[in-house]
Order: sequence, then C-alpha cells, then structure tokens
Amino acid sequence: MKKAVVLLSGGLDSATTLAIARDRQFECYALSVDYGQRHRSELEAAKKVAQSLGAHTHQIIKLDLTIFGGSALTDRSIEIPTSGESTNIPITYVPARNTIMLSLALAWAETLNSQDIFVGVNAVDYSGYPDCRPEYIQAFENMANQATKAGIEGKKLTIHAPLMYLSKKEIIQEGIALGVDYSLTVSCYQADELGRACGVCDSCRIRRAGFAAAGTIDTTYYLITP
Repeated sequence: MKKAVVLLSGGLDSATTLAIARDRQFECYALSVDYGQRHRSELEAAKKVAQSLGAHTHQIIKLDLTIFGGSALTDRSIEIPTSGESTNIPITYVPARNTIMLSLALAWAETLNSQDIFVGVNAVDYSGYPDCRPEYIQAFENMANQATKAGIEGKKLTIHAPLMYLSKKEIIQEGIALGVDYSLTVSCYQADELGRACGVCDSCRIRRAGFAAAGTIDTTYYLITP
C-alpha cells in the first residue's frame, strides 16, 4: 500500500478525510498538532478517530503558537465569536496554521518516502480562512515539490484536499458512507474538557446545520441548543 500522511485535528472534516484516504487504499499516518489551542479535547478526539479508522500510526506534535497569539483559538483574552455574523477573516483564524501543519506533514512524508498528504480544508462551508482556498493548496504543493529532496529527484508530492468543493451536508453523507463515527469527533472552537460543544460558536452552527441538511441525527452534545 502507498503511504499517506493525513492531517487529523479530531474534527468532523479531518475524520472524513482520513476515511477517504483509507478508502483510496492508502496506509494512513495520522498527524495532529498540539499548538496550544483552547479546544484541547479535540486532540483526545483525534486519538479516538485515528484508532477507529485504522490509522497505521498517529503522531501528536507539540508546537506552542500561544507565544504569538493573534487568534481567539490561541489567546484566551480574545473571546470566541458567537454572534453568527460573518467577517472576511474571523478572529478564529490562526496565522499560518495550515502552512505550519502542512510543512510538518511534508517533513514526515519525505522521511516515510510518501508522495501523498491529505488535508481536510474546504472552500464551501468554511469560515473565510485564506489557507483553506484551492489557490493556497496548489501553491503549497508547488512549493513542496521545489523545496524537498524527493521533489527535486522527481518524486512528485500531491496535496489531496478531497473536501474542497463539498458542502457540509455532502461531507457528512460521504463520511457516513465510509463508516465515520462522528460521535468521536470534536468541532467546537471552545469545547470543554469532556469534549462537549458550546453550541453557539461558528463551528457549532456549521456542524449542526450540516447534520440537519443531511437528514442525519446529530449525536453532538451541545451545552446550549437553540
């Protein structure tokens, strides 16, 4: 089997991405990053998802981005937005997060002699993050093939973003078809230590609406429900 590094946050999208990589007959090496996010229970969720979906290996890298701050997810003095009002780039954007994570995945992929990285970014039901756009993914892939020994030797790396053009409804339907247990996942920006979702942040709103659109029971425990 070909090897693939799969970025796994513990949320709905990354769990679905791992299931897709497995379905495409890749031996999956799941990678999570403990970057100081306030919703730390997602890392425990990532462990459960990796085990449930049969990842060959699951690594968690600790990298403290709280020293930079600049995001509601890494600076607890900044409140998580709960109004549901959209902005161009919300305060939950973590500067350079996907670039950092993809770079770590790239390093691991090269040591594994893998030419494939999977990431669960989405350009449809997303929150306006610049590093979730198809242009960004293509740019990173181009850079990776210029920046690595493997790329220079002709072993072309591919960044797979299988959810890029799917709605949250379609992502959930795909995941259910592939056997994803969404009760293991945590999407909330400020989930508590037990993984219970706040029910009011943007991520909770998008998740709840996705399950409703898919006509599927949402097993998420929301501390606040509308």
